[in-house]
Amino acid sequence: MEQNSNNIVDIRYQQTGESSATNELGMREMQAKAYEARDKRFLLIKAPPASGKSRALMFIALDKLMHQGLKRVVVAVPEKSIGRSFQNTKLKPYGFFADWEVAPYFNLTDVKNEKDKKGRFIEFFRQQRTQILVCAHATLRNGMKEISDEDFNDTLLAIDEFHHTSADANSNLGDVVRRVMNNSTGHIVAMTGSYFRGDGIPVLRVEDENRFYPVTYNYYQQLNGYRYLKNLMLGYHFYHGNYLDHIREVLDTTKKTIIHIPSVNARASTGIGKYAETEEIMKAIGRVEYKDYNTGIYHVRTEDGRLLKVADLVEDDQKERNMVQDYLQRMKHREDIDIIIALGTAKEGFDWQWCEVCLTIGVRGSLTEVIQIIGRCTRDCEGKETAKFTNMIAMPDAEQSDVKVAVNDFLKAITASLLMEQVMAPSWHFKTSPDLSEGGEKSPRTLIVEGLKPLSSEKTKLIVQEQLDDLKAAILQDDTVVKAISGSTTAETITQHLVPKVIRERYPDLSDDEVEEVRQRVLLDTMIKGNDIIDDKGNPVEINNNDEAESEGNRLIKIANRFVNIDKLSINLIDTVNPFQRAYEVLSKSVDAPTLKIIQDTIAEQKFDLTLEQAITIFKGPLKQWVAEHEGKVPDINHPDPKVKEMAAALQMMKNLKARKLAGLEYEGPK
Repeated sequence: MEQNSNNIVDIRYQQTGESSATNELGMREMQAKAYEARDKRFLLIKAPPASGKSRALMFIALDKLMHQGLKRVVVAVPEKSIGRSFQNTKLKPYGFFADWEVAPYFNLTDVKNEKDKKGRFIEFFRQQRTQILVCAHATLRNGMKEISDEDFNDTLLAIDEFHHTSADANSNLGDVVRRVMNNSTGHIVAMTGSYFRGDGIPVLRVEDENRFYPVTYNYYQQLNGYRYLKNLMLGYHFYHGNYLDHIREVLDTTKKTIIHIPSVNARASTGIGKYAETEEIMKAIGRVEYKDYNTGIYHVRTEDGRLLKVADLVEDDQKERNMVQDYLQRMKHREDIDIIIALGTAKEGFDWQWCEVCLTIGVRGSLTEVIQIIGRCTRDCEGKETAKFTNMIAMPDAEQSDVKVAVNDFLKAITASLLMEQVMAPSWHFKTSPDLSEGGEKSPRTLIVEGLKPLSSEKTKLIVQEQLDDLKAAILQDDTVVKAISGSTTAETITQHLVPKVIRERYPDLSDDEVEEVRQRVLLDTMIKGNDIIDDKGNPVEINNNDEAESEGNRLIKIANRFVNIDKLSINLIDTVNPFQRAYEVLSKSVDAPTLKIIQDTIAEQKFDLTLEQAITIFKGPLKQWVAEHEGKVPDINHPDPKVKEMAAALQMMKNLKARKLAGLEYEGPK
């Protein structure tokens, strides 16, 4: 079928095999890195799906039990099915000093024994026969209501999928973390495939988060070290109207695919109901020949005669759902399933190594959800060279009553793609000339930047080395920054005001000099990543972390529509460039001119917090007078005078009001 989507990210990896190779202790690259920090009391491990976080926890937990004086370990997972990642595991045959053993009685994720989980959780703290318990997040929350904080003395609490916690006062899991941190001698190992949150509520309070020692193993390290997967594409398919009318444009039934439909309350929903939408998607795949009532799997005949196995995880009937999930958990061969249609499931912790494509319909409000979905297709397996994530997004329409919301959603999709590009691409190391003169190493991915401030504290070094992607996520989720991506904000405003503002909010204890050190590196990293390096003849230059020597001749990079020698970068240059220029280029190339104008006009309107009444007053008074004084010329939203900008915003609001009235729609002004 026709593939008609815009690939924003297209990265090729080297298949080095390093991320899956093991050392003398039986540890993969990520696990060894985490193990080096095993003596930290509060440890945050952020690593992609399939990197081995579960086993990394086993190594660290066993060391804490045998060498650090801790007495017990509690492992909490978001749902029972993920508990199998922490089942008994032989580690000694591969070089480690102990095996991971969980007594069946204290494996509270085992569906064969559902009796009195809270009671067994409490009992675990009262006995001394066994040292390890595995439970679901819900069991941890419920059990903590019955024990004291001091019971966690000399205990390691390990929380898988840590982004499920929240600093919100009503988050019981977040409260458990704070209780262990502040009221006991307990240790915490937090693990997550994504530490980004898109709902505006941080995972932890700033003062609590700063007590964690971060270990970051990024997506590029993981994917570049695979044996088989060598190409990752992330793209968007923009459509007008009903997504079911366009799904055939992007659905390739020859690829192993997970389709995530929108929730019934989402703006992308068609309104016909999730079961009807699933039925229509089945029709887009082909003709249902029969359903296997022993497994719940549909057998669907495509137009070209192939018979596909399709799983429906949208179905709410518990018996049917359990039957399908049981089949998916037991499948062992590539041909066991072809397409999965899901709504809220088949995201985090769902392991289908043969998945090649994730097709997601509608804007996802959380970056965590986006990166978890992408993780379903980025597992390494023989025969899979390319993985692809495609997001179907509805274009804003001037006749929509909620055009402001649609525009904001659209821009968030673009910012999410920009962040994914940053996360998936290889990193650069930025140095000053003094850094190298003092004996520092210069690798092929080291750039000397004139005027770059050296990192003056351990805090700024830690932020740059381990937390830069998290900081970029915070910047790209800031409402003011999202609006700036439309291209109507000056580069200096973004680089010198908006970015430092977010840095200060996230790290309030940084001095002005430290903020500047971090700001410079955020901007450099954002602008360099995702851009191709070429030589002075226009040919692509391959620069790999394991190269022994640099490429000969000049290396050029395109910044702000001009080519710059990357060996002559300066801070003065980056301060004059919009770091989100790439996002704007994606936006302007992906939509038609009328849609781009809708986006820019709506953003212009939102820059001022005007009520409709205020806009009418300005329109009838100052605006009318200004137009008369300037011979009929209308005010420009980019005028240096704030009063003129405000008049331009009021004029745009009145234009939007008129357009919507003509369309028979109610006006929804800025909220």
